[in-house]
Formats: sequence, C-alpha cells, structure tokens
Amino acid sequence: MPDMFDKVRAWVSQLVGVVLVLIPLAVAAQILVGPNLPWFGSVVDNLMDLINLLGANGLVGLITLGIILYLFRGMSK
Repeated sequence: MPDMFDKVRAWVSQLVGVVLVLIPLAVAAQILVGPNLPWFGSVVDNLMDLINLLGANGLVGLITLGIILYLFRGMSK
C-alpha cells in the first residue's frame, strides 16, 4: 500500500513540475501575443487576481501564502 502512495505522490509531483514550467511560458506568451492567446487564457489576469486577493486579506492572505509555499517546497523534495 505505501508503494501505491509513493507512485501517486511522484506522479502528482511531476504534474505540478510541468504546470510550474508552463506558467512562466504562458505569461511570456501572453505578454508577446496579447490577452487573446488560445489554450492559456488570461494567465496574467488570473495571477494578478490571486495576488490582489491574498493582499486584500491581510494576515489570512499571508498565512495562506505561507501554506502554499510550504506545500510547493514539500513537493520538490
């Protein structure tokens, strides 16, 4: 049973790694092409909304950001 969890964890970790590579690519493509980029949508707007949402919530946003960073750091191990 632990072997199955290790496989799922490795698969999710690889998937997150791919997504983290695609985000900067999508941001650069949207800057070069514009907001009507097929497949990527409005990545910059979504990132700005997330940053504004976390910033508007003060301490709760800061705690949420810390949890997100902790989870991503744990995925890379």
